[in-house]
Amino acid sequence: MLKYILNRLFYGFLVIFGVITVVFFLFFALPGDPAETLLGNKGNAEQRKQITQELGLDKPLILQYIYYLNDLSFVSIHKDTQKARKDYQYLAILKMGENVLVAKMPYLRRSYLSKKRVSEILYEDIGGTLVLAMTAMLLASIMGVTLGVISALNARTWIDYTLITITVAGISTPSFVMAILMANIFAFYLSEYTGLRLTGSLWELDAQYGYRIALSNLILPAFTLALRPLAVITQLTRSSMLDVLTQDYIRTARAKGIPKYVIIVKHALKNALNPVITAVSGWLATLMAGAFFIEYIFNWKGLGKTTIQAVQESDLPIVMGAVIIVACIFVFVNIIVDVLYALLDPRVRIN
Repeated sequence: MLKYILNRLFYGFLVIFGVITVVFFLFFALPGDPAETLLGNKGNAEQRKQITQELGLDKPLILQYIYYLNDLSFVSIHKDTQKARKDYQYLAILKMGENVLVAKMPYLRRSYLSKKRVSEILYEDIGGTLVLAMTAMLLASIMGVTLGVISALNARTWIDYTLITITVAGISTPSFVMAILMANIFAFYLSEYTGLRLTGSLWELDAQYGYRIALSNLILPAFTLALRPLAVITQLTRSSMLDVLTQDYIRTARAKGIPKYVIIVKHALKNALNPVITAVSGWLATLMAGAFFIEYIFNWKGLGKTTIQAVQESDLPIVMGAVIIVACIFVFVNIIVDVLYALLDPRVRIN
């Protein structure tokens, strides 16, 4: 089991390393000069040259890449200066002349525009994205399993055909299109009846009580984000239930006179959930990335909104940091799922 876990950790490390490499060369190969982003039309050639040197953009690309890996590493080598201590916030391990071997958290550098640490910016926003993604996944799981069971129990009836049609539409429609439709219908035309608004974040500033949680703002973005996984889970549950309901042990349970709801919940659904659990575990990490446009459309304070704004402003450190963090979450979730499968089914460890 230990060998299996180490295997998964090693492959996860390779994936993250590959993402970092692709992200670095993709963004630094793009046309544009960060110095121009910072100065606009106000700066002169000397100021641009100074900023380029401060950012290390005057060095060869491969050297910039090595420095970037050094910044992201938990153990790295840096010059022991006041600026380095402020940026990296490291714990010195070994003095090496002018340099020092240090232990630190990965350093995602600083925003080009605000000069604030990227890790601090993303840390402030990632909570909103996690709440949105987990709420959407909870809605999709509960509603998807329920609708899938209803569809399977009413197979080849108008109820089944209606649910299949709705789920196909849910899978086919892009999230950003669905977000615009949901916002217009429920927060604009029907706002008088629903009480929902077009935009809003989890935390709102109240003049009397300060910041307070506004759960009503979570309803539309969470439900919109949940629609696609909900459709997938509904169809998976329906297919799995139809297969399980034809098994011999279900016929035997019916012949024994066991109540129908007991057969469905205790025997059929329990065994039909395996593919659903697989889908849920995969979608949880995917929703982190899928939330980006949803957050932007609903003005939800989260990782996605911040990243899109950074793209518009050409603030590369924030964009790169966000992509790396989402990749790490995706890899971490998949490793946890693989380990849980291995614990439940020892045959998985052979692969």
